[in-house]
Amino acid sequence: MRISTSTMFETGTGQLGTLQSQLARTQMQLSTNRRILTPSDDPVASARALEVTQSQSVNTQYATNRQNARSSLAQVEQALASTTRLIQDVKTLTVNAGNGTLLPADRQALAIELKGRLNDLLGVANTADGVGGYLFSGYSTGSPPFSLVAGGAQYHGDQGIRKLQVASSRNLAISDSGSSVFENVATGNGTFQTSAAAGNIGAGVISSGTIADAAALLGHDYKIEFTVAGTPPQTTYTVTDESRAAEIPLPPPVALNVPFESGKQITFEGVVFDIAGAPANGDVFNVKPSEKQSIFTTLSQLIDTLGLPANGSKQAALSNGLNMAHDNLDAALENVLAVRAGVGSSLKELDYLDGAGEDRNIQYTATLSDLQDLDMVKTISLFHQQKMTLEASQMSFKSLSGLSLFNYIG
Repeated sequence: MRISTSTMFETGTGQLGTLQSQLARTQMQLSTNRRILTPSDDPVASARALEVTQSQSVNTQYATNRQNARSSLAQVEQALASTTRLIQDVKTLTVNAGNGTLLPADRQALAIELKGRLNDLLGVANTADGVGGYLFSGYSTGSPPFSLVAGGAQYHGDQGIRKLQVASSRNLAISDSGSSVFENVATGNGTFQTSAAAGNIGAGVISSGTIADAAALLGHDYKIEFTVAGTPPQTTYTVTDESRAAEIPLPPPVALNVPFESGKQITFEGVVFDIAGAPANGDVFNVKPSEKQSIFTTLSQLIDTLGLPANGSKQAALSNGLNMAHDNLDAALENVLAVRAGVGSSLKELDYLDGAGEDRNIQYTATLSDLQDLDMVKTISLFHQQKMTLEASQMSFKSLSGLSLFNYIG
């Protein structure tokens, strides 16, 4: 069989090209440390690798979201820490205001200082979030959430709580509404509140009270009215359930003409408290279910209380006002601490999710390595084999291409 020169050259160069392409592909695998250079190399593994890569990208985005959430929660925590310090400072000033040796000028100075604390608290409540909004405005981030008005502050935000997805099945709150932090404060002891009527002229001071029997609580409004009569004067009180005043027939009083002793506990329908001092004839004290009151309202009322005279019957009004303010400040502090506890819990959860996200990322990386990475020992051996084969083929082709009859014609 005859083989033409052109056929020999075509076959030789084609074989050399194939060997050189195989060597180049192996070199590319070694340089990239990838077994799959194109999807056609392994379609099943390529599809699986694409899915894992997408999952890894989503996991990386969750990590970025967690970092953003941590930054926002850190701002909230800082603002709440400032609020805690301000409330504690106001409580100290309230205790100082109850000192009976203070002159009206001293209490006026305390009132001025409390106005400063009120403005400081407003500034904290209007803290910006650093991205053009406000921490405590809910979804209404375009304007400051609070503004001072007569008797307190008005909330302009909403009840929205901004959330951020920090894991595949977890949306984490990254802010609190100003209403829940600064306005959602239960008055009194959290269940009921006690107060003295503004028109009292005696020296009776009522305590905040506690719950004697939770099962007996009705959540009604009660009026405790004092009567001073007789010779020598005898002080008695009558407790009326104001919530049932419209019933027909009219229900009897809860307690009628009970002898009064200063400081002795008064107990009825699940509540217990005491009244110290000497109430005057006609003086009235009230017991009502706790309500929600803004801390700004509490501070404004406290400032007004410090403007009361502290002599004669007005001393009792001052003491009652300070006691009420102290109870409401305690409730405000407990509310802020509860919100801070929630923020701390969220930050701790982010730490846990970060750890889980890092573990998941390691798993994705290992899976991609199994699908795409090269067996270096095997591939280096193959590379040297292909290189030797190519070199041998080149030498053989050179020798064959040099054969010619003209070399033997003398």
